[in-house]
Amino acid sequence: MNQSLSLYPKRFAPTFLVAMIAVQGALALPEAALAEGSDQPAIAALTVTTTLPRHDDWPLAIPASGSLTAWQEAVIAAEIGGLRVISLTADVGDQVRRGDVLAELSQASVRADLALEQARVEQAQAALSEALANGERARNLAGRATLSEQESKQYLVAEETARANLAAAEAQLKGQQIRLDQTRIRAVDDGVIASRTVTLGSVVQAGTELFRLIRQNRIEWRAEVMAEQLARIQPGQAARIRLGEDVSLDGVVRLPAPTFDPTTRLALVYVDLPDPGAAHAGDFARGEIIVGQAPALTVPESAVVLRDGNRYVFEVGDDQRVIQRKIGTGRRAGNRIEIVTGLPNPAPLVESGGAFLNDGDSIHVVPADPLTAGRP
Repeated sequence: MNQSLSLYPKRFAPTFLVAMIAVQGALALPEAALAEGSDQPAIAALTVTTTLPRHDDWPLAIPASGSLTAWQEAVIAAEIGGLRVISLTADVGDQVRRGDVLAELSQASVRADLALEQARVEQAQAALSEALANGERARNLAGRATLSEQESKQYLVAEETARANLAAAEAQLKGQQIRLDQTRIRAVDDGVIASRTVTLGSVVQAGTELFRLIRQNRIEWRAEVMAEQLARIQPGQAARIRLGEDVSLDGVVRLPAPTFDPTTRLALVYVDLPDPGAAHAGDFARGEIIVGQAPALTVPESAVVLRDGNRYVFEVGDDQRVIQRKIGTGRRAGNRIEIVTGLPNPAPLVESGGAFLNDGDSIHVVPADPLTAGRP
């Protein structure tokens, strides 16, 4: 140092020493600042809004799953055989009313038989007219010598026989009229056509299934529940059925099955769907049967973080640092989740953004938007 100073005039030495001291002090400032930094507030990791868990009265439900089936199916079959299908006016999926014509069979042979029976009726009527006249004559001449008692009785018997023959002919005619009507295949109830097995031009036989009808378009959910849950289910209880992510239906318990499967220990619950909507027979659905009400401690779904297969919420401490708490969840309703374990005291929780936080992180809390705060 002395050699360096000797290179400069003596009058500059004090100034140089002052400059050197200033540089050394400046270099030491960062270390001092780091040493004092532990007393400074930590930088907030995230700006958040908070929410308080709330107590709600939620439905108590039994989860179930099962298939959707027709409440009742009606088989529409041919009542007359040996005739050809000449017209089809209904197909699968059609809504029909009781009495609507679904198909027609050839009527030619039936109409010919009908005309024959009509002629026989007219013939019987003519025979009856003659028998009535003879019977009236026999009654008028009763006791006279012009007509024996035997002949009189024959006329009266012939009158009764003619009456019987006419009645038989009329019955045959009515039978042919019924056969003619049976050539029109009609819906036996209101509903929707579930299947059609008949084709145009085919010759059907009596008893052949032509259509299958879902009566009154009623679909039911046959839910499977555990045998020990069956005792809690009663007719008239509400049910919710989920067909997909965004499709749900309301139902009503019609009947819990009186027995259960001893092998699977499962029992059926028959749930009516008053408005089946997008439901179709044969679908599989999951849902729940509402068996009562029970209190629930709930939080918004956005406050729950799924991490490493577990669920967590972040409690906000007085020092504006978060405490990560592992929780157990239960029921869901809308965008809220029930917390069953892990939250000893209802404290403010981070409402959203917890996925970006870790235990002990410092946060900055801002008031919630009054337009959305408290929204269910």
